[in-house]
Amino acid sequence: MSNSKIYVTQPYLPPLEELIPALEKIWESKIITNGGPFHEQFEKELASYLGVQYVSLFTNCTIGLITALQALRVTGEVITTPYSFVATAHSLLWNGIKPIFVDIDPQTFNIDPEKIQAAITPKTTAILAVHCYGNPCNVERIQEIADMYNLRVIYDAAHAFGVKCHCGSILNHGDLSVLSFHATKVFNTFEGGAIISPNEKTKKRIDHLKNFGFFNETSVVSPGINGKMSEFNAALGCLQLKHISKVLDIRKKIYDFYQVKLAKVRGIKTYSFAQENPNYGYYVITVEGNYPLSRDDLFERLKSKGIISRRYFYPLISEFPMYRGLESSNSINLPHAIDVASKVLCLPIYPELSLEKVKEICELIENH
Repeated sequence: MSNSKIYVTQPYLPPLEELIPALEKIWESKIITNGGPFHEQFEKELASYLGVQYVSLFTNCTIGLITALQALRVTGEVITTPYSFVATAHSLLWNGIKPIFVDIDPQTFNIDPEKIQAAITPKTTAILAVHCYGNPCNVERIQEIADMYNLRVIYDAAHAFGVKCHCGSILNHGDLSVLSFHATKVFNTFEGGAIISPNEKTKKRIDHLKNFGFFNETSVVSPGINGKMSEFNAALGCLQLKHISKVLDIRKKIYDFYQVKLAKVRGIKTYSFAQENPNYGYYVITVEGNYPLSRDDLFERLKSKGIISRRYFYPLISEFPMYRGLESSNSINLPHAIDVASKVLCLPIYPELSLEKVKEICELIENH
């Protein structure tokens, strides 16, 4: 293994010769934010690519989640997962909403719908679920529960760019879905995100909210926030869409290579999530009890060789100081989430990672 570090992901960047003309257009127009030409172009092209109708671009996914909750006027208690990036729950706190954590399905890592139903109280107003690692939630069952109890459903779809289920884009499920275009994601605009809306009325409300609540030059109709995507990020997004098919093809080759090489390694469990159109955003293993090293020891061994894997998601959100006092954070309620968090490891996967390097990573794991 060479001395250069290999991270769990590195952003794909379009060729510089493609980016420079876009920058020149921005400089010539002098429109660098507030819904310029690239912003409008990116929204249209993104909606077409994803197979959705209404897209609202955001400066990042976290502001998107905060705004989605505002747009749906969610209050009280919201049932969510402890097994996610902390922004999922933070978006609730920023809206004065109490998170109620429930356990996950240990095979999919997604929120367990039956645990959702058991946690509903008169104060419950919504479900905030996560398509973990881009693996679709049981959207039909979640919607059935939501309809039964008149709850809103918001999907944190940060990992789910381009993912489809049996009926089309996974992003069309629920009341709103929120995407991330952070540099660590399959598709990136350096920083960025988007909310997918089911209708024009909802999109208009979201677009007002992300621009301080302005309806026109002199009218403010809601307590909005500054969540707008810049022209530079939107231009980058337009360029990235031209290369996304190639990016996904390369990621699939790496994913499949891992699957073959690690399938027979004793104590390493691999996963193949059922979905119509995976995006290969993460390569996930769990380090089981019959592997000679603990998960953390394997993490450190790889790190010593310059391979920076990630323990996504450890610790659980429910273990952080601002959440651990909640009754729903009690470990007795979250056995599967705690177990998975203690064993999971995400291995490097990104377009510039050669199969030769992937082979070396697999050999390090196999020859512990």
